[in-house]
Amino acid sequence: MPRLHAEPDRTKWVPVTDSLGFRGRRHRKAAIRMLLAQAKGPDAAPSGAGGFTAWAMSQAVPFLMRKAGGRVLVWVWKADPELVVAMAQVQTATPQLRAARASLPIEYDDSEEFRGTYLGIGEKLSMPLPPGGRPPFATYTWDLGSHFVSVTAVCSDRERFGTVIGAVDELARGIRIIDDLTVGESATVLRLDPA
Repeated sequence: MPRLHAEPDRTKWVPVTDSLGFRGRRHRKAAIRMLLAQAKGPDAAPSGAGGFTAWAMSQAVPFLMRKAGGRVLVWVWKADPELVVAMAQVQTATPQLRAARASLPIEYDDSEEFRGTYLGIGEKLSMPLPPGGRPPFATYTWDLGSHFVSVTAVCSDRERFGTVIGAVDELARGIRIIDDLTVGESATVLRLDPA
């Protein structure tokens, strides 16, 4: 399975993926809280366990991400971890995933062409005012044939969404795929470490 690699601007982004224990705990909790809010939406019933859920998940997420083996990367905005969270993931392009993408609501048809530095031409969907009162978000997707690579950024503040989208574009452009080859699998291809 291919893995993701990125080297975002460390003055703007804090990686959540490899943070363990107390280091990065605040950033993990902010990222999880925002992703849960995006997934549940405003119509979800309020729950007193929201803070505990975010805390419990913040303890488990680093281990789950390590188990994912580079298939999921997460960052939060350094200046304000509660403002923006960005998550990149690579998924196998199964028929079920293709069908799910094809059956998205009509609002998701407003995508525009987006060029990644390493992944080529993909799609960008920017939703500063999503339906249902959800937080604003942007999604970038590349169809690589056998896999989908996607980057989703969620912003907690509609008024500040426009001020950070440029940095999110920059982050998404820098995503690349690393694929392992065993000796003898492809004699004509040489893979180099992105560093």
